[in-house]
Amino acid sequence: MDTGDRPLTARELQHADGMADWRALGWGVAAWFGTSSLRSGAALARAVADAAGGRLPDLDLRPGGVRVQLRRPPEGYGPEELDRARTVSAAAARLGLRADPTTVQDVQLTMDALDHAAVVPFWQTVLGHEALGEEDLVDPGRRLPSVWFQEQDELRPLRNRLHLDVVTPQPVAVAALAAVRDLGARSVAEHGYYATVADAEGNEVDLLPLVEGADRWEDPGTEDWRLVFSAMACYLAPAGGPAVDLAEAVARLADEAGLPLGVDLRASADGEVVVTVDTGKDRWEMDEGYRPLAAQVQRAARDLGLRADVDRPRFVQVGIDAVDVPTVRRFWAAALGYVEDPRPEVTDLVDPRGLAIPFFLQPMEAGDTARRAQRNRVHVDVFVPDDQAQARIDAALRAGGRVVRDAEAPFGTTIADPEGNEVDIAVEVGREEG
Repeated sequence: MDTGDRPLTARELQHADGMADWRALGWGVAAWFGTSSLRSGAALARAVADAAGGRLPDLDLRPGGVRVQLRRPPEGYGPEELDRARTVSAAAARLGLRADPTTVQDVQLTMDALDHAAVVPFWQTVLGHEALGEEDLVDPGRRLPSVWFQEQDELRPLRNRLHLDVVTPQPVAVAALAAVRDLGARSVAEHGYYATVADAEGNEVDLLPLVEGADRWEDPGTEDWRLVFSAMACYLAPAGGPAVDLAEAVARLADEAGLPLGVDLRASADGEVVVTVDTGKDRWEMDEGYRPLAAQVQRAARDLGLRADVDRPRFVQVGIDAVDVPTVRRFWAAALGYVEDPRPEVTDLVDPRGLAIPFFLQPMEAGDTARRAQRNRVHVDVFVPDDQAQARIDAALRAGGRVVRDAEAPFGTTIADPEGNEVDIAVEVGREEG
């Protein structure tokens, strides 16, 4: 495709020859290749790394498949992104793997603010994100949702019905709590294991764990791991083979143990590759097999000469207050494309592919009418493939939602759940042309 010196639009990239596996989302293009095991996903990671020429894309290995992401460069898409995407597709085809482009999506957060300067540093601190321009915070590890800050149209002084949980290693949580005090947190309520902290405009986050030792196992051989709702270990590998060597070792160990793990590979700006091994939320508490598996993974990493960054693990989830929890939960499952956690004692919603952050519902009093009537200052954005947007909107409406804004459709449709919490179903393809 010849566009001269002009960058490719998302539409042009997605519809170029050889791009049938890929869909353009908010921050780049993504593909999902189904696999029968973690080991077959690691085989794709090896093939992609061998063909990457030193530029490894973002790789998320799961037992059921591999997500590959190519971030949009600051200057826009060019021929290099086309070549890299086609190379990945060719590697997957040689391994007999098929893409399912209907499953990819980006889940992000948007926060309305009256005074950005008072709010953005708070969230940069608690999330460990980096500023991108004046309106965005992005995860440098490209695993957690970005946050976009937009101008607030009117004063909304009451508490949101949405809040975040940010779970980090204990020293990181303690340092973040001290830092946001210095940044002028509106309120701090300490509860021992966690603290609920509000920014200058009242948006809340739970920081945890704050109890020394609560973030780790006592078992010998698991020192590299941290318990951040998930059990997680992050290893730093030099560019090239060692990162994929570890991914292959983890895949073999997990498949042999019959336990699902996530393995994410991220090339950093300094040339290292960060390998994150993640059990997923609560699984390490539900199956005792994860402790010996963690020890085996740690031994494999150390045998490869890799070191762990024990301050790096981070887990984020979104909590939604609701009067009618089952009804609101059904809506968010439909809007997010998630499934309900089958455990009877929890209200979690989880990405069926194990990629995006969990959501959970918690009860609120029906008599709290003022807070129920106030529009939240935080809402969720879900970027979906352009050919899936209408189906997602229809599913959310069937689950009890209502359209509150569609002036920018098809690029963004805002839907409220039965109690007024909002989600934007967003599409990237066509925005430049529009």
